[in-house]
Amino acid sequence: MEMTKILLEELEQEAQTTRKMLAIVPADKFDWQPHPKSMTLKMLSAHVAELPVWIALGLTTYGLDFGVSPYQPKDVKNEAELMAYFEESLAAGLTQLSAAKEAVLSEPWILRNGAQIYQTFTKASLIRHSLSQLIHHRAQLGVFLRLLDIPIPGSYGPSADDTQG
Repeated sequence: MEMTKILLEELEQEAQTTRKMLAIVPADKFDWQPHPKSMTLKMLSAHVAELPVWIALGLTTYGLDFGVSPYQPKDVKNEAELMAYFEESLAAGLTQLSAAKEAVLSEPWILRNGAQIYQTFTKASLIRHSLSQLIHHRAQLGVFLRLLDIPIPGSYGPSADDTQG
């Protein structure tokens, strides 16, 4: 099986779980954070929503330089905007990954801030890294929601909330 097909399948599977998690983020708690060093619920959920677009970015560029393009988080105002942002990011990732040729996956991609290089990837490893980031931050979001006493949907099977009756 081609690597692009494997990555596409994984993205589609992770999107289902991410969609369930983002759908329960309450806008009235957007400013909440569990610790002063933590992101707010709004910042974290918007970051989760944007991560699939990194796949499109990786496939259509050779890197990202924060010195040239500073990070600007999306300011979602409510639950509907959060979900729309995720669907937009997901569509971009799916579109680019569906059209990608296998050869492009071995091309280099560099994350930097001016002269400081944070990481050098192949485009394939950047896509895997983006999927890992999606999973990691979605799990972090689950902890935030648990601390707010919001029942958590299952990810790779039922959650404790799914099994309690």
